[in-house]
Amino acid sequence: MPELPEVEALAHHLREHAVYRPVARVDVASMSAVKTFDPPVSALAGRVVTGAARYGKFLSVEFADRPDEPLHLITHLSRAGWLRWHETAAATPPKPGRGPLALRVHLDSVGGPGFDLTEAGTQKRLSVYLVPDPGQVPGIARLGPDALDLTRDEFAALLAGRTERIKTLIVEQQVIAGIGNAYSDEILHTARLSPYATAGRLTAEQVDELHAAMRSVLTDAVERSVGQGAAELKGEKRSGLRVHARTGLPCPVCGDTVREVSFASKSFQYCPGCQTGGKPLADRRLSRLVR
Repeated sequence: MPELPEVEALAHHLREHAVYRPVARVDVASMSAVKTFDPPVSALAGRVVTGAARYGKFLSVEFADRPDEPLHLITHLSRAGWLRWHETAAATPPKPGRGPLALRVHLDSVGGPGFDLTEAGTQKRLSVYLVPDPGQVPGIARLGPDALDLTRDEFAALLAGRTERIKTLIVEQQVIAGIGNAYSDEILHTARLSPYATAGRLTAEQVDELHAAMRSVLTDAVERSVGQGAAELKGEKRSGLRVHARTGLPCPVCGDTVREVSFASKSFQYCPGCQTGGKPLADRRLSRLVR
């Protein structure tokens, strides 16, 4: 799933390649992905791209024909969605329901440059909204503070009194926006914390280390990602991971074997040597807490 660094890099890519270009046409290939109907996506035709931004894990592209009347095309890429930039695209409108394409925006001219929103697999969860104000998107309206905007004291206040496992809490978008499964694994590994540690029971030193790890992991990932082409971002993300998706491989810090806890539809990875005092977490939903 694209998280804060990848979405920030996609927004940067659009600011570099799409700004000041007019919309020639918008093709919708998946009606179920479009969650708003007024205004219709056809209202973008003739408008000019004026910017791109990130809200948590949401990507927003701004279009305007007058400065005081912008429209925002906002997408949440979910688990398998992606934005693909193209210099040329087929001029023939796509057939609905065929393949991974959900929406295509033609810029300058039909068949010219632009971008596609795509989603692989059979579980279609990518969502697209066209709104005058990003705050009208329910998921954005509910977002907590951005992970990179939190001071140490603000972060500590968010954790105080919380009974959730720290892994669960830092991926909750209403609490902290932008972190998903992959970077939460990396942040906890860097902070040397068990995924099952109770958020409200962390010591002041552990809060310091966790906040520093959150900033360093995300900042480093943004710096590696920004400037990469959209097609290279997934590979760049994988190359920077130390424990996530590395089950069975040696930890690059201590050499212990990276382990996994699996649930029905997701899993996470951790290093026992760095994070749980050498004790493996039981690989079942009701694992006992390891602190």
